[in-house]
Amino acid sequence: MKNSHLIKLSLCALFALPSCSTPGTVQDISPWVRPSPGLQQQIDRRARRLPWTHGVERMELVRWFAETGEPAYPALLELCMDLRPDVAGSALGALGATGDAALIPALHELPWPNIEDVELRLERARALLRLGDYSMVPHLIDGLEHDRLMVRALCAQSLFEESHDRFGYVPGGPKGDRDVAVERWREWWSKLSAPREAEGLARADLQ
Repeated sequence: MKNSHLIKLSLCALFALPSCSTPGTVQDISPWVRPSPGLQQQIDRRARRLPWTHGVERMELVRWFAETGEPAYPALLELCMDLRPDVAGSALGALGATGDAALIPALHELPWPNIEDVELRLERARALLRLGDYSMVPHLIDGLEHDRLMVRALCAQSLFEESHDRFGYVPGGPKGDRDVAVERWREWWSKLSAPREAEGLARADLQ
């Protein structure tokens, strides 16, 4: 409970969430575009409803948040810290769907999910990749070996959207064939990441 309270305070400081304001507080330090009062009411109402939705209704809410964009970021970032993995995952999905690279630092500020929350960690990695951050690609490649077909399929789709190649990987295919394809993915990432690492070292030498 103490850690949850500290995280809540940290998010208040970073994103100036409306729910964290105190009576008489008028200063807004949020980096995001503020919604109109009417839109704020819609955001708050949908944010409260999202944890209790399922299936198509949940998907429609995620789409609405993604289309609303920047004014909904504070509410979505707060939902990313929900203790229910499916709720946090939906918020991450909405943020990733915006394609707004400005969200990358904010997502990195959030505490990384516990190692046990493998699917939530992969959802965070998927969101970052959709926003243009390749740092979590190794997590997605590992996700191709996940026990659940849906998780494998989501990871494969995210990687395909960025690479435009599948390397013969079929989420529902025989394990032996998947293993061969995963090695191809790892080779692809090794070749792609090497120049980036070299560039980073060069920059470090110049400083």
